[in-house]
Amino acid sequence: MSYPTVEEKLNSLKVTPPSDYELKCVEKVSRGAYEIAVQRTADILDEGYEIFMRSSMGVAGDSIVAMFTAAGDLVNASAGTYLHAVIPPIVIKYVLKKYRDNPGINDGDIFYTNDALYGGIRNPDQTAIMPVFHAGQLVAWTAALSHTTETGVCEPGGMPLSATSRFDEGMNLPPIKVGQNFRLNNDIIELFAALGIRAEANVTVDLKARCTTADRVRTRLVEMCNREGPEFVTGLFRRMLDEAESGARKRLKTWPDGVYRCVTFSDAACLKRGLIRNCYLTMTKKADHLMIDFTGTSPENLSSNNAHPQAVVGHLANYIYEYVFHDLPISSATFAPIDFIFPEAICLSPTPRAATSNAVMICIGAMSAIANTVSRARFPSQEWRQATASMGNGGNAPVIAGTSQWQMPFADMIAYTINTEGQGARCTHDGMDAYGFPWCAFGRAPDVESMENEFPMLVPFSQHWPDSGGYGRFRGSCGTAQFWSAHHVPMLFFLSIADNSSVQTPQPLFGGYAPPTIPGLTIKDTHVTEMLSKLGTGTLDFEALICGDFGELTTEPNGRSARPIAGDKTISVLMSTGGARYRDPLDRDPASVHKDMIAGLCSAWSAKEIYKVAWDPIRERVDVAATEKLRTEDRRARLARGVPYAKFEPNWLKRSPRPEALDLYGSWPDARPLAPVIRP
Repeated sequence: MSYPTVEEKLNSLKVTPPSDYELKCVEKVSRGAYEIAVQRTADILDEGYEIFMRSSMGVAGDSIVAMFTAAGDLVNASAGTYLHAVIPPIVIKYVLKKYRDNPGINDGDIFYTNDALYGGIRNPDQTAIMPVFHAGQLVAWTAALSHTTETGVCEPGGMPLSATSRFDEGMNLPPIKVGQNFRLNNDIIELFAALGIRAEANVTVDLKARCTTADRVRTRLVEMCNREGPEFVTGLFRRMLDEAESGARKRLKTWPDGVYRCVTFSDAACLKRGLIRNCYLTMTKKADHLMIDFTGTSPENLSSNNAHPQAVVGHLANYIYEYVFHDLPISSATFAPIDFIFPEAICLSPTPRAATSNAVMICIGAMSAIANTVSRARFPSQEWRQATASMGNGGNAPVIAGTSQWQMPFADMIAYTINTEGQGARCTHDGMDAYGFPWCAFGRAPDVESMENEFPMLVPFSQHWPDSGGYGRFRGSCGTAQFWSAHHVPMLFFLSIADNSSVQTPQPLFGGYAPPTIPGLTIKDTHVTEMLSKLGTGTLDFEALICGDFGELTTEPNGRSARPIAGDKTISVLMSTGGARYRDPLDRDPASVHKDMIAGLCSAWSAKEIYKVAWDPIRERVDVAATEKLRTEDRRARLARGVPYAKFEPNWLKRSPRPEALDLYGSWPDARPLAPVIRP
């Protein structure tokens, strides 16, 4: 078997035991020199990240720049996204094992990969890696990783909805040498141009940006070796790993031992509709160790909504580095106390032929479940203020492609929506409205003017989406809504990647509500520019559009196949989901509801029906006495509806979804495979 097994990939995430040489090198690193050098590694990586952002085409920031030991263990990184942090050690250790003699590992070599079977997230997420030599000795590795917009697949955007196997996914590169002597090979550039012909400039420029970034970090590490000596750098890296592991174990020890479980669902696998148990996560915490078990997750399916295990671990890293290990290095060592169980042939550990280009969509479940389980584990500890409900984790990704107003081919995501999702509620505060991209903590939404300049589109408004955060004592934050239409061109192609039109994945924390579902919304057969010119004194906003003030609104599942859209003839409404909430909405301070009403973030219906707040729309005031009465009545009504668990359970166990809704789920209720998935 040429590609690494699941066991080999998970083992590669673990830190390599120190050699005698490394232990001797550690002794040469004094405390003061260590602290200065750690900061120096951060400075080098920040410089590399700045180079990356300035030289690549992407502006969203979903990138990472990293350095590794000679054995391939991640030491530190500068990140826009933590998703890619876990990937390079698998690839580097594979290269060390397989390529040391043929084709060889030499100073100035550039290695490259994007294949999830060999350790990647999915094929749009691509990695450039360089060895660092000093006086002929391999002392380190560097890497630069980012998302690309095109992979030569059957649909634009690199994330095909119609793919059923890896053979439908275009570019899948195992670790290969793409350059020697510090030069990228021209034949490789031509290969990327051919596979990325829908967006050739994006693909080739980003390829070069990854390579030049990895080389810049390599150059700085060579300078450090020249200044301090290779023994110092080796000892520094090993000590950084030891310190990171110690910090992680110390933090985990403060949580109470126990078993924490969260089960999440989604309603589609690309274009196939149906219920999926996209994550059954059982987290067992004992002393300074976590065991995370995915037994019970739905089987793999005939779509690209599958993810290999290391991609799942990458999604856990998103939450863990943002909320748990936020003050520790981005390091292989911080994951040393964490182990994983992945049963075979589930959607989070599929067979080798599976399509995985939409791995990020199926991993929404894992990313939501880890937030829930970790927050419940932290809540009884001194870290309780940092317990946080899941972010929106919708990942609703509209893709457009065609020829721009500048006569240039393009294929790209409309990044505004996915980069303005809501944050989950905190234990002491509401979530942050339009927080950002759950996959990319340091990413940003592009400016509308930049979007309109780069792509043939018109964006008349972008706003908060009222009521889009989960209701609770502290609400999940609101997402956004955006109106767009094709403009300046006769037509373009549009598709949408989503799976939360009927069922939302994130679970609330300690009661309350998840965020609402998101349908696909369109107004067809209109003339957008004429409509805008005749707007007069009317209000063009989200509420006006969905109320039909500007044409008949059609709804459909948000995940939509590629289709042509005529210029100025169709209004598309894009929405990003809000965050999950914390505790009972009846405990919410009426003054907070008042504030949200004034800001347009909460509707009168929600105030009355969910929060049970008596709102005077004329005076724009809350009637406190009437509110208390409404809440008392609602609590009594809840008690009246309640039944003893012994009576509830037998009736509940008799219930199940319709059989036609379970094609993707597996057997009911335990989600076991009903038949093998056959891929030619």
